[in-house]
Amino acid sequence: MANKTMVEIRWHGRGGQGAKMACLLLAEVAGQVGKFVQGFPEYGPERMGAPITAYNRISDTRCPVHSNIYTPDYVVVLDETLLDSVDVTHGLRDGGAIIVNTPSSGEVIRPKLRGYTGALYTLDARHLSEEILGRNFPNTALLAAVVKVSGVLELEAFLEHIEASFRKKFATKPQVIAGNLEILRKASEEVMQG
Repeated sequence: MANKTMVEIRWHGRGGQGAKMACLLLAEVAGQVGKFVQGFPEYGPERMGAPITAYNRISDTRCPVHSNIYTPDYVVVLDETLLDSVDVTHGLRDGGAIIVNTPSSGEVIRPKLRGYTGALYTLDARHLSEEILGRNFPNTALLAAVVKVSGVLELEAFLEHIEASFRKKFATKPQVIAGNLEILRKASEEVMQG
């Protein structure tokens, strides 16, 4: 987002997919590189598989706004089935983008976006996660995708700082660290504009 000091991101997922975790990791890493950050979920009836929303604000200056994000620059969709029931395009700013976890092409996904004609990116985050970790955790791949698409952080600095974060969080599980780092790198290469 050229000439803009703050980037706002809205995450849509289902309970258990890691939207909240991805949101909080992005805030943590952005804070480590000197940005002012907010990262928070919107709580409702929390249960596995229920739709959830999380938000990031990342800025070069202190942000006095503390509310949900109604006009995001970027929207990240962790579960494409949400496109049938949630208007993920609501409030999306002109010049922004949507990133969807899907094995389908942008041509297949675009009709589900309620007339949205802006930038659309797709990534088969489920496949990457299952191939590398053996389980469906799409959040890590989509975290790398939103950093790459938005340019909110320099990709190499992001990867360096998130590796340090993973080393603290998963000190007793080195295989988890290696797998997540591999997912991040592959996702940043495989996210496609559709």
